[in-house]
Amino acid sequence: MNAQAPTGTQAPTGQGPSSQARNLHWLLTNLVDEVPGIRSVAVVSSDGLLLLASDPGLAAEDTGDRTTGPRGSSADLATLVSGLGSLTNGAAKLMDGGAVKQTMVAMDEGSLFVMSISDGSLLGVYATPDCDMSVIAYHMALFVGRAGHVLTPELRTELRQSMENAQ
Repeated sequence: MNAQAPTGTQAPTGQGPSSQARNLHWLLTNLVDEVPGIRSVAVVSSDGLLLLASDPGLAAEDTGDRTTGPRGSSADLATLVSGLGSLTNGAAKLMDGGAVKQTMVAMDEGSLFVMSISDGSLLGVYATPDCDMSVIAYHMALFVGRAGHVLTPELRTELRQSMENAQ
């Protein structure tokens, strides 16, 4: 990965996305483009709202194209990520297991990975069944490490509004 994230300053309101939002979009695009086997990616806030997605323009309906993600929709992936995150956090509390770092579900036709981000947000990746799980987990950890510290309340609000406008 020799590409560099775009640089710039905070965009004034109404002037397009801020530099932090552009950088997160760049990180997500880079994750999808450079890691073999990734079908779809979603970043979900701690309250379950979709913040960032690899296919933000798709509606939450069955497109018939099963190559891009669950039902072809980031909204569906966000729902799954939020629910799985909530379930595993509840299980961890019940079992005094500490914080959940990552959850992985292997299925016949794909794999679902969920990783915690520092602010309670979640990164979800839907991948092909033959993906290299360790490579996916490694690149998710890189994304979380790079994105976690910039995911401020202001940026989460900006990302939510951006996702609402895209649909």
